[in-house]
Amino acid sequence: MGDHYGETESRVLQRDCAAVSVPWGRPETLEEGSYALVTQRLGGSITVMSGGNLYRIDERNADALGLEPQPLPPPPAAEDGAPTAEGVERAAWDQLATCYDPEIPIDIVNLGLVYACTAEPVADGRFRLAVNMTLTAPGCGMGTLIADEAREKLLGIPGVAEAEVSLVWDPPWSRELMSEAARLEMGML
Repeated sequence: MGDHYGETESRVLQRDCAAVSVPWGRPETLEEGSYALVTQRLGGSITVMSGGNLYRIDERNADALGLEPQPLPPPPAAEDGAPTAEGVERAAWDQLATCYDPEIPIDIVNLGLVYACTAEPVADGRFRLAVNMTLTAPGCGMGTLIADEAREKLLGIPGVAEAEVSLVWDPPWSRELMSEAARLEMGML
């Protein structure tokens, strides 16, 4: 699923489909019979262009586009023995790297949007994850949606009892925070 989705033909929606407008983050319904062009399919969501606007559709609704739903990879396997803070943090960074900006085919880790991710022990040998992340632009309505997706994926990691994903604006994001691979992919080196 890490590859870009290269199919550029318009698809006709086979049923009404829940979607979220990009970049405003508003819930919408794309109606049966309308045309949608798939622009990106990564990390459990599909970005489509429909009626001149971008929308994000959950992978579970791929059938509305006449596509076979792709299962998300399972969360990282638990380590042998009890989970450790280091192991949970590694798994958390791996899960965060499956969250994508709906407009850019690069995950939030390589975009440099995740500033911190720490695991703190709580009761029962489990951990609480605390993540600080930002967005490419403070006004982006997709922020809470991306943060909620990250939180949901983090809670799927074995040994994680709680996950808090906070949106922070200091320091402000800049393209220098992107990984070299991401800058190369975006033609910014």
